[in-house]
Amino acid sequence: MRKVGIVGIGHVGATVAHLIVSQGLADELVLIDKKPEKVASEALDFSDAASLLDKHIDVHVGDYPDLADADVVISALGHIHLIKPDGDRFGELKANLPMAKQVGADLQAVGFNGVLLAISNPVDVITGIYQQATGLPSAQVIGTGTYLDTARLKRVFGEALGVDPRSVNGYVLGEHGASQFAAWSTVNVMGQNASTWAAEKSLDLDKLENDARVGGFTVHSGKGYTNFAIAHAAVSLLQIILSDARKEAIVSHYNEDFDGYISSPAIIGRGGVVANFDLPLTPEEQDKLAASAKAIQTKTADYS
Repeated sequence: MRKVGIVGIGHVGATVAHLIVSQGLADELVLIDKKPEKVASEALDFSDAASLLDKHIDVHVGDYPDLADADVVISALGHIHLIKPDGDRFGELKANLPMAKQVGADLQAVGFNGVLLAISNPVDVITGIYQQATGLPSAQVIGTGTYLDTARLKRVFGEALGVDPRSVNGYVLGEHGASQFAAWSTVNVMGQNASTWAAEKSLDLDKLENDARVGGFTVHSGKGYTNFAIAHAAVSLLQIILSDARKEAIVSHYNEDFDGYISSPAIIGRGGVVANFDLPLTPEEQDKLAASAKAIQTKTADYS
């Protein structure tokens, strides 16, 4: 019995729910939102589609007691209107902070002991707030972090080489935000690393890195929000968790060196982060990761 809850049924939450329902990724899906008419309409819409689906899923509106025995709860709450095009995701912090604290407290009160997957921005900070508010072990509270930014880097680098983005391996590390960086030493395609390809194809790696960094804001500027890519990122991680895949993936998770949440690869399974490992980064990349952690701390203090 795979039970999943989604808190926040806006553009992203509804898209996450749609992917779960259409792909049959859960047996029970609980939807929670502060707007009762909106969440009820979404649940009814899914119910109307039930006879057209290949798999049965019990989709219903619920409340926090319904999440006590959930395997995974996804936080998709947010205030996307507070982020301006080419702006800073920290613009959502003041609005999202009290909501995350309350949701975390509500989950703790009902005894939730599954994995909490945060999408809400600024995701590194909000994920840490959730861990504190729920009292869950840090391994069980993770954020999408630079999982999507890494996908964006794979897109731009794949386009530059004329290959499918799934042929690109490597990571964007650090904050899901301005201080993120492409760890080019980890990026390789067809057995050759990024620096070799850059020299061979005259690629501007700085430009490609920036194109990946601003990808979300490019989408946001065109339609006022983002939903498809981040929803797929969340659902991809959900599948890894529910299947106990013990797969390497980059997520925002607690880093003892920085005493906070930041994105780097980990092994993900049924319990969230089931193992950590260190990437063999260059000294410059190690400095960038430390600077990104510092940027998260500084901006948190500025916006709190």
